[in-house]
Amino acid sequence: MSDVIKPGLDVLFCGINPGLVSEATGHHFARPGNRFWPALHLSGFTPRQFAPAEQEQLLDLNLGITNVVARPSAKAEELTIDELKAGGIELTEKVERYSPKVLAVLGVTVYRAAFNRKKAQVGPQTDLVGGVRVWVLPNPSGLNAHWQLPALAEEFARLKASL
Repeated sequence: MSDVIKPGLDVLFCGINPGLVSEATGHHFARPGNRFWPALHLSGFTPRQFAPAEQEQLLDLNLGITNVVARPSAKAEELTIDELKAGGIELTEKVERYSPKVLAVLGVTVYRAAFNRKKAQVGPQTDLVGGVRVWVLPNPSGLNAHWQLPALAEEFARLKASL
């Protein structure tokens, strides 16, 4: 699955890995019920709610998308700790190469595993990745029942306000 990326983005959003629907369509966060696109709009990052097939239009807004791990799976729990750590190394290299202002990792559990930050919480991080500031956002998957859309959008809006 291709990254939506260019040098100097304001925010590079980083998912965990492609789901099966995303892999089949070639579009990030494509599974119905994923709240990434609604949260992006409700937080003010996009002027309207984009469909996954419109992901390339994010570049016009200086936003991008990548993943920690490239391998698709039905659930993030199917990934191994070794895959997550290797993905963290590759993500660091990508961030160094493209130099976004902020790396927004979508999922505190994946951030903890990929970067060995056992006590990380949602929100801005004190550590940098690839020399870039990091903000951890909740995982927008519909499987993450801990975060409903209004709270998810509020966290996205906190990141937007920090830019």
